[in-house]
Amino acid sequence: MAYEIETIRNSQRIFYYLLKHHALQEEKEEVLYRLYCEEEEVMNLVKSQAEMAECDVEKYGGTIYLIPRIENNFLGFSKNALKQKLCKSGATDQDYYLSQFVIITLLMAFYNSQGQSSKSRDYMRGGELLNMVAQRLDQGVRYMRENEEKEDKGGIAYTNMIERFNALKSTDGASRTKTTKEGFMYQILSFLESQELIIYIEADDMIKTTKKLDHFMDWNLLNKNNFDRVKHVLEEVSQDE
Repeated sequence: MAYEIETIRNSQRIFYYLLKHHALQEEKEEVLYRLYCEEEEVMNLVKSQAEMAECDVEKYGGTIYLIPRIENNFLGFSKNALKQKLCKSGATDQDYYLSQFVIITLLMAFYNSQGQSSKSRDYMRGGELLNMVAQRLDQGVRYMRENEEKEDKGGIAYTNMIERFNALKSTDGASRTKTTKEGFMYQILSFLESQELIIYIEADDMIKTTKKLDHFMDWNLLNKNNFDRVKHVLEEVSQDE
């Protein structure tokens, strides 16, 4: 199919904007937004360029997002890059998988509703999340011990993660040292905030989600076709240890 030069240029403008900003909001760039939504040829070209860059383009509400695919280490994060962002220097795979467990615990806490939206709460405290992680790890270890006689030895290595979690020190204050539970949690929350997925109000120890994360959870991660991508993160633990 032959496209008009103007159509190609418009698609390139939109794709470049997405590369630069990761999201295109109707209220900020109405012209580009309408070109994408109202011109099918422009939309198809943008999606085609994204596919070549190992990305997907999705529209949620009044925002168009550029979403790197799971294997995209150029626009997304590789395992090693994430380990450096989320954990202390010299971190092990146990540190990395524990950080992933913390993130998934946070997502499960906010998004477990069966209503029109999956979001079930507006905020939670960092201390509550820390307690929830400890509780879920304990539950996981008990479950694994109760079912250790089963033939299937796969699944999540809770024992490895809880050993790493318990090795972190506990403090009464708002520690930022990565060798403490509070500091380990702070590093993860800071990363999520830098990605515009949450808002962390340190003074109140309060975590809130952004519209970006709300949209992504409602329309992407909680879609059954994509749920295995989340599950895969934790199941890798037993393969790598």
